[in-house]
Amino acid sequence: MARRERVMRMSVEQPLWRALAGYRVLTMLYAIGFFTTAWSGFARPWLAVAYYAVLFVWTLTTLPKVSGAASCTKRFLAADLTVALTGILLTPFADAHERVMDGGPTLPSIWTAGSVLAFAIKGGWRWAAVASTPVAVANLVERGTPARDTVHNVILVWVASLAIGYVVEVARASERTLARALEIEAATRERERLARDIHDSVLQVLAMVQRRGAVIGGEAAELGRMAGEQEVALRTLVSGGLVPVSRVSEDAAEGAFVRAVDEPDEDAPDGPVDLRSLLAPYAGARVNLAEPGAPVPLPALAARELAAAVGAALDNVRRHVGEDARAWILVEDEPDEVIVTVRDEGPGIPAGRLAEAEGEGRLGVALSIRGRLRDLGGTAELVSVPGQGTEVELRAPKAPSTSTDTGGTARGKADR
Repeated sequence: MARRERVMRMSVEQPLWRALAGYRVLTMLYAIGFFTTAWSGFARPWLAVAYYAVLFVWTLTTLPKVSGAASCTKRFLAADLTVALTGILLTPFADAHERVMDGGPTLPSIWTAGSVLAFAIKGGWRWAAVASTPVAVANLVERGTPARDTVHNVILVWVASLAIGYVVEVARASERTLARALEIEAATRERERLARDIHDSVLQVLAMVQRRGAVIGGEAAELGRMAGEQEVALRTLVSGGLVPVSRVSEDAAEGAFVRAVDEPDEDAPDGPVDLRSLLAPYAGARVNLAEPGAPVPLPALAARELAAAVGAALDNVRRHVGEDARAWILVEDEPDEVIVTVRDEGPGIPAGRLAEAEGEGRLGVALSIRGRLRDLGGTAELVSVPGQGTEVELRAPKAPSTSTDTGGTARGKADR
């Protein structure tokens, strides 16, 4: 199973909607419970009972409306705020005048804050300000005078709703920024994966056609020249690349994250693979393979990628040292990782040559070797001393890495 990174949707504000639903239910029960303990002091308890019956049914039946931004429509918000305002304005008619003047709670009590918070979560601090204003006016009308405790409660609801609305707006902006960054990262890693596959196949074929055409001459030379031009153009495209425009979220309240998902690979076995079986074809008269006597099991994808990286290193030996150059492959099976060392007897790599090659778009070492090991969660170290050959040490962890994003078996050809 190949693992590739895909951008999945999420919403950081969803927990706020769940909390709001719980708050509405709990505060509704609180308001009803407070009434049952003080109902004898109400001037018209039947009016309060009627209101609480409506509040009970309304709160429970509208729970799906506060499950997310899409279901919480403007029409619902207006109706919900109307229920809260109606309860505030009915308080002087249902409760005793003395208790109202003493600063007693309104019929909906703190349930009213839930209506204002729904505005804040849905539309941010501006919507919160719009909803808080009629609530403040209704509280002043219910009390009749701007008493200190009334003003204190009004300001508290106003400030809290504005703060929550502002936090929601900041969270949405941060979520969109993070989603875009993660999508760019996923697109970049996918581009690197495709670059490796192209480098291991198309670019090598074009380079071979160019060399053979120059040797044969005639029309083949012209064909080789065209192949060389296409190789340069394709290398430039692979090394430069473009990141696609984000098409992750259709709703501004939704963001994204990157999740590694399994994709079926018909050619890949289900269980671990013995790395020795993948490295055996590389052994020959000029390549000496030293391996443990016991199997070296690795996850199928890790084994293929590690073997492809070894093939890329050997291809470098053939191209830059010569077809008759000798090379040695050493496999070490450690408890937590597998180490494969590829060594040759060539003249070594001049200082700065790898950086120069990467700048020219020749990404053999950068992608076909180091890129593969990095995606596996391992490392690739290259040590070269002029006149003493080159040694490439590949380390791959035995545990599968969640960041692996490559797919398909590559042939492992590379260039410096």
